[in-house]
Amino acid sequence: MLQRILVGVFGVPVLILFALVFPPLCMVIMLGILCALGVYECLYATGEVKHKGLVSASVILAVLVPFWYYFGLNASVGFAALFAFFLAINLMAIASGQTIRFGQLGISLYGAALVPLMLSSMILIRDTDHGRFFVLLPFVSAFSSDVFALVAGMNFGKHKLAPRLSPKKTVEGSVGGIAGAGVMCLLYGLIVRQFWGVGANLPLLLLYGLIASPVSQIGDLSFSYIKRESGIKDYGHLLPGHGGVLDRFDSVIFCAPFTYIVMGMAPLIRF
Repeated sequence: MLQRILVGVFGVPVLILFALVFPPLCMVIMLGILCALGVYECLYATGEVKHKGLVSASVILAVLVPFWYYFGLNASVGFAALFAFFLAINLMAIASGQTIRFGQLGISLYGAALVPLMLSSMILIRDTDHGRFFVLLPFVSAFSSDVFALVAGMNFGKHKLAPRLSPKKTVEGSVGGIAGAGVMCLLYGLIVRQFWGVGANLPLLLLYGLIASPVSQIGDLSFSYIKRESGIKDYGHLLPGHGGVLDRFDSVIFCAPFTYIVMGMAPLIRF
Protein backbone atom coordinates (compact mmCIF):
# COMPACT_ATOMS: atom_id res chain seq x y z
CA MET A 1 0.00 0.00 0.00
CA LEU A 2 2.84 2.41 0.86
CA GLN A 3 4.41 1.87 -2.55
CA ARG A 4 1.09 2.65 -4.27
CA ILE A 5 0.78 5.88 -2.29
CA LEU A 6 4.36 6.96 -3.05
CA VAL A 7 3.90 6.32 -6.77
CA GLY A 8 0.75 8.46 -6.64
CA VAL A 9 2.49 11.25 -4.70
CA PHE A 10 5.25 11.50 -7.31
CA GLY A 11 3.16 10.55 -10.33
CA VAL A 12 0.37 13.13 -10.03
CA PRO A 13 2.71 16.17 -10.15
CA VAL A 14 4.42 14.67 -13.19
CA LEU A 15 1.07 14.36 -14.97
CA ILE A 16 0.23 17.96 -14.09
CA LEU A 17 3.59 19.17 -15.43
CA PHE A 18 3.11 17.35 -18.73
CA ALA A 19 -0.46 18.63 -19.10
CA LEU A 20 -0.17 22.24 -17.92
CA VAL A 21 3.49 23.30 -17.97
CA PHE A 22 5.60 21.43 -20.50
CA PRO A 23 5.26 22.04 -24.27
CA PRO A 24 2.68 19.79 -25.99
CA LEU A 25 5.41 17.78 -27.72
CA CYS A 26 6.60 16.54 -24.31
CA MET A 27 3.21 14.94 -23.70
CA VAL A 28 3.37 13.32 -27.12
CA ILE A 29 6.77 11.82 -26.30
CA MET A 30 5.46 10.60 -22.94
CA LEU A 31 2.47 8.98 -24.64
CA GLY A 32 4.76 7.36 -27.20
CA ILE A 33 6.77 5.78 -24.38
CA LEU A 34 3.63 4.64 -22.56
CA CYS A 35 2.20 3.16 -25.76
CA ALA A 36 5.44 1.28 -26.46
CA LEU A 37 5.57 -0.14 -22.93
CA GLY A 38 1.87 -0.97 -22.94
CA VAL A 39 2.07 -2.83 -26.25
CA TYR A 40 5.14 -4.73 -25.09
CA GLU A 41 3.29 -5.78 -21.94
CA CYS A 42 0.17 -6.75 -23.88
CA LEU A 43 2.12 -8.95 -26.28
CA TYR A 44 5.35 -10.18 -24.75
CA ALA A 45 4.85 -9.93 -21.00
CA THR A 46 1.59 -11.88 -21.16
CA GLY A 47 3.35 -14.61 -23.10
CA GLU A 48 0.75 -14.41 -25.86
CA VAL A 49 3.23 -13.20 -28.50
CA LYS A 50 6.90 -14.08 -28.06
CA HIS A 51 7.96 -13.53 -31.68
CA LYS A 52 10.46 -10.66 -31.60
CA GLY A 53 9.55 -9.48 -35.09
CA LEU A 54 5.85 -9.18 -34.28
CA VAL A 55 6.58 -7.44 -31.00
CA SER A 56 9.05 -5.02 -32.62
CA ALA A 57 6.67 -4.10 -35.45
CA SER A 58 3.83 -3.59 -32.96
CA VAL A 59 5.92 -1.37 -30.70
CA ILE A 60 7.08 0.76 -33.65
CA LEU A 61 3.51 1.33 -34.85
CA ALA A 62 2.36 2.12 -31.32
CA VAL A 63 5.07 4.77 -30.90
CA LEU A 64 4.12 6.43 -34.22
CA VAL A 65 0.41 6.81 -33.41
CA PRO A 66 0.75 9.73 -30.92
CA PHE A 67 2.96 11.63 -33.37
CA TRP A 68 0.43 11.05 -36.14
CA TYR A 69 -2.24 12.59 -33.92
CA TYR A 70 -0.01 15.48 -32.87
CA PHE A 71 1.14 16.54 -36.32
CA GLY A 72 -2.38 16.24 -37.73
CA LEU A 73 -1.40 13.99 -40.59
CA ASN A 74 -4.22 13.05 -42.91
CA ALA A 75 -6.00 9.71 -42.88
CA SER A 76 -4.02 8.38 -45.86
CA VAL A 77 -0.77 8.57 -43.86
CA GLY A 78 -2.28 6.63 -40.98
CA PHE A 79 -3.79 4.11 -43.36
CA ALA A 80 -0.41 3.68 -45.08
CA ALA A 81 1.31 3.01 -41.74
CA LEU A 82 -1.37 0.52 -40.75
CA PHE A 83 -1.13 -1.20 -44.14
CA ALA A 84 2.68 -1.42 -43.86
CA PHE A 85 2.30 -2.98 -40.41
CA PHE A 86 -0.36 -5.41 -41.64
CA LEU A 87 1.84 -6.35 -44.60
CA ALA A 88 4.90 -6.85 -42.38
CA ILE A 89 3.25 -9.13 -39.83
CA ASN A 90 1.68 -11.25 -42.55
CA LEU A 91 5.05 -11.62 -44.28
CA MET A 92 6.51 -12.74 -40.95
CA ALA A 93 3.71 -15.28 -40.57
CA ILE A 94 4.28 -16.62 -44.09
CA ALA A 95 8.03 -16.90 -43.54
CA SER A 96 7.63 -18.55 -40.14
CA GLY A 97 6.57 -21.92 -41.49
CA GLN A 98 3.27 -21.70 -39.60
CA THR A 99 4.97 -21.27 -36.23
CA ILE A 100 3.18 -17.93 -35.91
CA ARG A 101 -0.48 -18.56 -35.17
CA PHE A 102 -3.33 -16.49 -36.56
CA GLY A 103 -4.33 -15.55 -33.01
CA GLN A 104 -0.93 -13.94 -32.50
CA LEU A 105 -1.53 -11.69 -35.51
CA GLY A 106 -4.84 -10.58 -34.02
CA ILE A 107 -3.27 -9.87 -30.63
CA SER A 108 -0.48 -7.91 -32.32
CA LEU A 109 -3.00 -5.78 -34.15
CA TYR A 110 -4.99 -5.24 -30.95
CA GLY A 111 -1.93 -4.06 -29.06
CA ALA A 112 -0.27 -2.07 -31.83
CA ALA A 113 -3.33 -0.20 -33.09
CA LEU A 114 -6.25 -0.21 -30.68
CA VAL A 115 -4.40 0.56 -27.44
CA PRO A 116 -2.35 3.53 -28.77
CA LEU A 117 -5.24 4.88 -30.84
CA MET A 118 -7.41 5.07 -27.73
CA LEU A 119 -4.72 6.34 -25.35
CA SER A 120 -3.55 8.98 -27.82
CA SER A 121 -7.01 10.55 -27.72
CA MET A 122 -5.51 12.76 -25.01
CA ILE A 123 -3.64 14.63 -27.75
CA LEU A 124 -6.93 15.38 -29.47
CA ILE A 125 -8.37 16.58 -26.14
CA ARG A 126 -5.41 18.90 -25.59
CA ASP A 127 -5.90 20.46 -29.03
CA THR A 128 -9.43 21.63 -28.17
CA ASP A 129 -10.24 24.99 -26.55
CA HIS A 130 -8.69 25.03 -23.07
CA GLY A 131 -7.77 21.42 -23.72
CA ARG A 132 -4.61 21.57 -21.64
CA PHE A 133 -6.80 21.82 -18.55
CA PHE A 134 -9.27 19.13 -19.52
CA VAL A 135 -6.67 16.63 -20.75
CA LEU A 136 -6.40 15.63 -17.11
CA LEU A 137 -10.08 14.59 -17.00
CA PRO A 138 -9.47 10.97 -18.07
CA PHE A 139 -7.00 10.66 -15.19
CA VAL A 140 -9.28 12.41 -12.70
CA SER A 141 -12.26 10.21 -13.55
CA ALA A 142 -10.32 6.94 -13.81
CA PHE A 143 -8.08 7.36 -10.78
CA SER A 144 -10.80 8.77 -8.51
CA SER A 145 -13.09 5.92 -9.56
CA ASP A 146 -10.37 3.44 -8.57
CA VAL A 147 -9.72 5.08 -5.20
CA PHE A 148 -13.35 5.51 -4.17
CA ALA A 149 -14.23 2.01 -5.39
CA LEU A 150 -11.42 0.62 -3.23
CA VAL A 151 -12.55 2.55 -0.15
CA ALA A 152 -16.23 1.73 -0.62
CA GLY A 153 -15.46 -1.91 -1.34
CA MET A 154 -13.28 -2.30 1.75
CA ASN A 155 -15.93 -0.78 4.01
CA PHE A 156 -19.22 -1.85 2.47
CA GLY A 157 -18.44 -4.52 -0.11
CA LYS A 158 -20.60 -7.66 0.13
CA HIS A 159 -21.61 -8.60 -3.41
CA LYS A 160 -18.94 -9.67 -5.89
CA LEU A 161 -18.87 -7.74 -9.15
CA ALA A 162 -16.80 -10.05 -11.37
CA PRO A 163 -15.34 -12.77 -9.11
CA ARG A 164 -13.61 -14.72 -11.88
CA LEU A 165 -11.78 -11.68 -13.21
CA SER A 166 -11.19 -9.59 -10.09
CA PRO A 167 -12.24 -11.33 -6.87
CA LYS A 168 -11.85 -8.23 -4.69
CA LYS A 169 -14.14 -5.97 -6.71
CA THR A 170 -17.68 -5.58 -5.39
CA VAL A 171 -20.92 -4.01 -6.56
CA GLU A 172 -20.82 -1.64 -3.58
CA GLY A 173 -17.29 -0.64 -4.52
CA SER A 174 -18.40 0.01 -8.10
CA VAL A 175 -21.20 2.29 -6.92
CA GLY A 176 -18.78 4.11 -4.63
CA GLY A 177 -16.41 4.59 -7.55
CA ILE A 178 -19.18 6.09 -9.68
CA ALA A 179 -20.22 8.53 -6.96
CA GLY A 180 -16.63 9.45 -6.17
CA ALA A 181 -15.73 10.08 -9.81
CA GLY A 182 -18.76 12.34 -10.23
CA VAL A 183 -17.82 14.43 -7.19
CA MET A 184 -14.13 14.66 -8.15
CA CYS A 185 -14.87 15.72 -11.73
CA LEU A 186 -17.23 18.38 -10.39
CA LEU A 187 -14.53 19.51 -7.95
CA TYR A 188 -11.97 19.63 -10.75
CA GLY A 189 -14.32 21.86 -12.74
CA LEU A 190 -14.60 24.22 -9.77
CA ILE A 191 -10.81 24.35 -9.46
CA VAL A 192 -10.38 25.10 -13.15
CA ARG A 193 -13.04 27.83 -12.93
CA GLN A 194 -11.61 29.39 -9.76
CA PHE A 195 -7.89 29.41 -10.53
CA TRP A 196 -7.74 29.62 -14.33
CA GLY A 197 -10.96 31.41 -15.18
CA VAL A 198 -12.17 28.70 -17.51
CA GLY A 199 -15.96 28.51 -17.62
CA ALA A 200 -16.43 24.81 -16.93
CA ASN A 201 -19.90 23.32 -17.42
CA LEU A 202 -20.30 21.93 -13.90
CA PRO A 203 -23.51 19.90 -14.37
CA LEU A 204 -22.01 18.27 -17.44
CA LEU A 205 -18.77 17.50 -15.60
CA LEU A 206 -20.77 15.83 -12.84
CA LEU A 207 -22.68 13.76 -15.39
CA TYR A 208 -19.42 13.00 -17.20
CA GLY A 209 -17.86 11.64 -14.01
CA LEU A 210 -20.88 9.46 -13.27
CA ILE A 211 -20.67 7.87 -16.73
CA ALA A 212 -16.87 7.86 -17.09
CA SER A 213 -16.51 5.73 -13.97
CA PRO A 214 -18.35 2.70 -15.43
CA VAL A 215 -16.33 3.19 -18.64
CA SER A 216 -13.10 3.11 -16.64
CA GLN A 217 -14.28 0.03 -14.75
CA ILE A 218 -14.96 -1.74 -18.05
CA GLY A 219 -11.41 -0.88 -19.08
CA ASP A 220 -10.05 -2.25 -15.83
CA LEU A 221 -12.00 -5.50 -16.14
CA SER A 222 -11.13 -5.85 -19.84
CA PHE A 223 -7.42 -5.89 -19.13
CA SER A 224 -8.01 -8.11 -16.09
CA TYR A 225 -9.67 -10.52 -18.52
CA ILE A 226 -6.45 -10.62 -20.57
CA LYS A 227 -4.38 -11.21 -17.43
CA ARG A 228 -6.55 -14.06 -16.22
CA GLU A 229 -6.51 -15.71 -19.64
CA SER A 230 -2.71 -15.38 -19.74
CA GLY A 231 -2.30 -16.64 -16.18
CA ILE A 232 -0.40 -13.61 -14.86
CA LYS A 233 -0.99 -11.38 -11.85
CA ASP A 234 0.46 -8.14 -13.24
CA TYR A 235 1.61 -6.92 -16.62
CA GLY A 236 4.97 -5.83 -15.24
CA HIS A 237 6.85 -4.32 -12.32
CA LEU A 238 7.63 -0.84 -13.65
CA LEU A 239 5.43 0.94 -11.10
CA PRO A 240 5.97 -0.40 -7.56
CA GLY A 241 2.70 -1.40 -5.94
CA HIS A 242 0.81 -0.96 -9.21
CA GLY A 243 2.44 -3.35 -11.67
CA GLY A 244 3.04 -2.41 -15.28
CA VAL A 245 1.80 0.39 -17.51
CA LEU A 246 -1.37 -1.49 -18.40
CA ASP A 247 -2.09 -2.23 -14.75
CA ARG A 248 -2.14 1.48 -13.99
CA PHE A 249 -3.48 2.97 -17.22
CA ASP A 250 -6.00 0.30 -18.26
CA SER A 251 -8.97 2.43 -17.21
CA VAL A 252 -7.45 5.59 -18.72
CA ILE A 253 -7.16 3.84 -22.09
CA PHE A 254 -10.96 3.61 -22.14
CA CYS A 255 -11.65 7.00 -20.52
CA ALA A 256 -9.50 9.03 -22.94
CA PRO A 257 -11.55 8.42 -26.11
CA PHE A 258 -14.77 8.65 -24.11
CA THR A 259 -13.72 12.11 -22.89
CA TYR A 260 -12.94 13.28 -26.40
CA ILE A 261 -16.33 12.03 -27.64
CA VAL A 262 -18.15 13.86 -24.83
CA MET A 263 -16.24 17.08 -25.50
CA GLY A 264 -17.23 16.87 -29.17
CA MET A 265 -20.90 16.18 -28.51
CA ALA A 266 -21.46 18.45 -25.50
CA PRO A 267 -18.62 20.92 -24.77
CA LEU A 268 -17.24 20.89 -21.26
CA ILE A 269 -16.41 24.58 -21.65
CA ARG A 270 -18.94 27.36 -21.10
CA PHE A 271 -18.07 30.98 -21.76
